[in-house]
Amino acid sequence: MESEEVLKSLGLRIRSLRKERGLTQIELAYRCNMEPSNLNRIEAGRTNPTVRSLTLVANGLGLKLVNLFEGL
Repeated sequence: MESEEVLKSLGLRIRSLRKERGLTQIELAYRCNMEPSNLNRIEAGRTNPTVRSLTLVANGLGLKLVNLFEGL
């Protein structure tokens, strides 16, 4: 899988997990202590997030980091 495809798939996975929990991007961004625009770019697969950013997102969703990659 190409890196762009991985980023897009990861972003879609994060969006799906967020919606399952009934959270808006703004709510999750607040939980992650990040700008909503940064979370938007991650979900859209338009950025290569750091491990730190992904850890914050996972924690904000109540997951472990590894769970973000399940099914990719």
